[in-house]
Amino acid sequence: MLQLAREALPQFFSTVIAFPFEQIGILLRILSLSGSTGNFISIVIYTSLCLIPVLVFFLLKKKRSLYPEDALLAVFSAVLFAVLYFMINPGLLGEYFGTGIGHSAGKALLGGIAYSVLTGYILIRVLRLFFSADTNSLQKYLMILLYIVNIFIVLFVFAVQFSNLLDSFEQLRAGNTGNEHRLGISYVFLVFKYIVDAMPNFLIIPVVFSGQNLLHELSADRYSEQTVFCAEKLSRKCGLALVITALSNVGYNLLQLVFINKLSVANSTVRIPVFSIVFLLAALLFAQYIKENKQLKEDNDMII
Repeated sequence: MLQLAREALPQFFSTVIAFPFEQIGILLRILSLSGSTGNFISIVIYTSLCLIPVLVFFLLKKKRSLYPEDALLAVFSAVLFAVLYFMINPGLLGEYFGTGIGHSAGKALLGGIAYSVLTGYILIRVLRLFFSADTNSLQKYLMILLYIVNIFIVLFVFAVQFSNLLDSFEQLRAGNTGNEHRLGISYVFLVFKYIVDAMPNFLIIPVVFSGQNLLHELSADRYSEQTVFCAEKLSRKCGLALVITALSNVGYNLLQLVFINKLSVANSTVRIPVFSIVFLLAALLFAQYIKENKQLKEDNDMII
């Protein structure tokens, strides 16, 4: 939705990473230019939004002892003052970042800075939770982390990679002015390339769901038949995802060879999914451990 909004309303959605700072800045600018009352209200809203991290800092201080990473909340508040100010006044981007940087690039830079501080704080806090957690808590944290993995996969496939697809459409049109009527098959293969590139990432989603099912069964009874079944199912899904990734890459390259004389752009790809292979081996090893532990538990029960 964000990516399509960027295409339909480029004046409000110049880049996904600037969301929602860019939109807040635009709305505050409209409010500020509406009159003296609107300007006062926009200043109050601007200040309140920027002070939210500081408010969280003081609330945490009342509840528990502060950790060193909590100082990043104050840093994030200061960053928000600067980021939202430039979002409200985008004309100043060239003055401070150089005339060579455009509004979209400048807003993307600002959004990236803001998110880097926020994610840095969250990651350090999460690591602290991990090292102080017991087994059950670690399983719950891993379950939440898997949900977050799926969210980022969707963002990457439908934002970053989908954006690259739209940009490739523009480049194809720009490089073949006057021959637009011959570009149909080239557009189709650009879509095929997007699917092939997105396939390894998108296939992580069902693997993650299988991992969540396994965690659920481990929490209930780590020695049950259902736990062993879920572990083996996870390894099978990893293997299937790896096979689909390899075959989709082969199929795409062979189709290009068949239609090469009709294509205005060709992209030969060689994909070696090292991470997927490592993950598959880890899943197989984990499934084997669970199966052996269940067998050992049954043998011990028989002896007792």
